[in-house]
Amino acid sequence: MTKRRSEPVYTLAIGAGRALFGLLRVKPLPRGLQNLPATGGAVLAITHFGYLDFALTEWMVWHRNRRRIRFMAKKGAFDQPVVGTLLRGMGHISVDMDHGADAYSQAVAALRSGELLGVFPEGGVNASFTVRELKTGAIRMAAEAGVPVIPIAVWGGHRLMTKNHKPAFTELFGVPVAFSVGTPFTVAADADTHQLTEELHTTLQRLVDELQKNYPEDGTAQWWQPAHLGGTAPTPERAALAEAERRRRRAEAKAAAAPK
Repeated sequence: MTKRRSEPVYTLAIGAGRALFGLLRVKPLPRGLQNLPATGGAVLAITHFGYLDFALTEWMVWHRNRRRIRFMAKKGAFDQPVVGTLLRGMGHISVDMDHGADAYSQAVAALRSGELLGVFPEGGVNASFTVRELKTGAIRMAAEAGVPVIPIAVWGGHRLMTKNHKPAFTELFGVPVAFSVGTPFTVAADADTHQLTEELHTTLQRLVDELQKNYPEDGTAQWWQPAHLGGTAPTPERAALAEAERRRRRAEAKAAAAPK
């Protein structure tokens, strides 16, 4: 086996994450870990209900086989002094939403070199806690790089940090976080990316449904449970309307701040 190069920033970040999740007594409940490859490139297509899903997935994969994940993150995060330094030091990929071709090329190159690439195909945190429509990027990159796609569902991590809700300090301790790593599938170079993206959506929602069904805590009337399971989270329709309004306000603020 080829010896992995030393990455002190990544090692430091993993150590900090392990310490934080240990302090909070997070209870990992993984299934399907045998589907994580020990070597070679792969696209990890991950559900996105909370802001710590990337760190929780890194934590799970690190425990399994000590592999590192390269995530694609918005350029705005890289522009932050401390966060940006960490992201660059960990080999993550900056995505400029207005000029995404360069990030796409970097991601394909990373996959071809044998890296694990973490992708949130929903495009952002979904406040309804259901899997919304996916973007095709995960499928297209896997096809171009000739690597498999591995669906991963995370449930419970949103209870630590998510959109539109700030949990009480006492709510942060002892949270069960369930992971389900689905069966990898290959993507032919001439595959119908839209059809496979729809199939990926179906798979991710099925994995989430299974995790919710077997989750050790009852979410009835809880903010972190989706509406169709008796929780008080917004329905997908209401969440979509709120997200559209948020983007409208952001665009207006950006336009107002632009030089005249």
